[in-house]
Parts: sequence; C-alpha cells; structure tokens
Amino acid sequence: MSEPATQTQGSTVNPDEIARFTAMADAWWDPTGKFRPLHQINPVRIQFIKDNVCKHFGRDADTEKPFEGLHVLDVGCGGGLLSEPMARLGANMISIDAGAKNIEVAKIHAEQSGLDIDYRNVYPEDLAKEGKTFDVVLNMEVIEHVADTEAFMAASASVLKDDGCMVLSTMNRNLKSLLLGKIAAEYVLRWLPAGTHDWKKFLKPSELAHLVRAHGLDFTDLQGMVYNPFRDEWSLSKTDLDVNYLAFAEKK
Repeated sequence: MSEPATQTQGSTVNPDEIARFTAMADAWWDPTGKFRPLHQINPVRIQFIKDNVCKHFGRDADTEKPFEGLHVLDVGCGGGLLSEPMARLGANMISIDAGAKNIEVAKIHAEQSGLDIDYRNVYPEDLAKEGKTFDVVLNMEVIEHVADTEAFMAASASVLKDDGCMVLSTMNRNLKSLLLGKIAAEYVLRWLPAGTHDWKKFLKPSELAHLVRAHGLDFTDLQGMVYNPFRDEWSLSKTDLDVNYLAFAEKK
C-alpha cells in the first residue's frame, strides 16, 4: 500500500488527520465497523443532495439517473461511500482524498461494483491549478479536518462552474455537540475511534455561511441530521441544527 500524501507548502491538508483516516481505510466498507456512523447517515445525505441538486438544475428527482451529464467532485471521498451512490445517479465523478490508501480502497471497491469513478490522491487546490470545473462540489464531513478552512474553501469554490452548487456537512460547535458529537460518540457509545474529531474545529452554521459567502456562495438550504436512538436511525430536521447539519450553497 502507498503511504499517505504529505503536507506541502501552502496545502490545506492536515498530515495528522490524513494518517488517522488512512490507518482505518480498510474498514471503509464494513457497515458495522469504524465507519458505521457514515453508513447510517448516508441515506440522509443522499436525500439532501439529490433533492437540492435536482431543484437547482431543474432535474426530475424521480428518474433513474437524475444526475446524468453533471460533473461532480467529491472532496475527501474516503473509501467512496458517497461517490458510488452519486455515480449510480448518473454523475460523472472525480473523487479526491489526501490519503493514498483510501483512494486505493475506493478504486478496488468501485471496480468490484462495476462503477466508473475517477479517484485521485490529490487536493482541491491541485484541481484548481489544473483549471478543472464542476457542476457540483461535495464537501461532506471534511472541513472540520482541514488545516486552513479559508484556503480550503477558496480552492473548493474556485473549481465550481458559474451556475454550480456546493453541498457541505459538518458539526456545530456548542455544548450539545461537545457532549453528543464528541464525548458520547467517541468515548461512550464508541461509534468513532477516540480522537476522530477536534471539537474546537467544529463550525457554527453562521461561521460556515460567512466562509462560503466570502467565496461567492450563498446558502439556499440548511438542515440538521438528527439521530433517533429508539429507532436507531437518522433523519433530516429543519429546526434542529445543534450537532450535525447539512448546507446547500449556490454560486452567486
């Protein structure tokens, strides 16, 4: 297996974060393993993305491949848990991750699944330098792990087409998110390995809105992802943004 990419001058990448997730790469597709929370929230994430992207581009969400012809970038794709459903919806996918081992795992699984996904061990700023542009950029559960949020957002926004859109998800920063998203998830319920998140890097919705607005984007939808312990399932909420939340932003 290849070693994870190392940080270069001016990069948004955090080497410690890359090493942590690369060490867990082989477990990406185990729904009961270390990435179980991502498997659980995936249907909710897909619903949010599908509804908003179809609305933005005037597509029929009920068709078999509503994303056909759209060029989509999945930033911080990990093992491909979100990239593969997007490809099945018809999207032309380029999926990137700073962890080389993650990309290798994703490539193998996509091949086994018969999906054509362009996986690359590069950073968003690399694609910006190449002049790549996309209809949709996915930044899902990644911004709280980067070294420089301003530089990361600048690179992510720069590869969006003029009529493009961006979907983001992260965690709010408050006492409730500290207790549930950090302490309970990592140390009590053991949903995630200890140290997965740094609570100080969580972003309030107002902070994320300010960040994207500085790079030519505006929120058009904002919803929380809420866990029901009695049903062991996640759902979208228009009102509860306290811990996990999703945002849809359109380029001005």
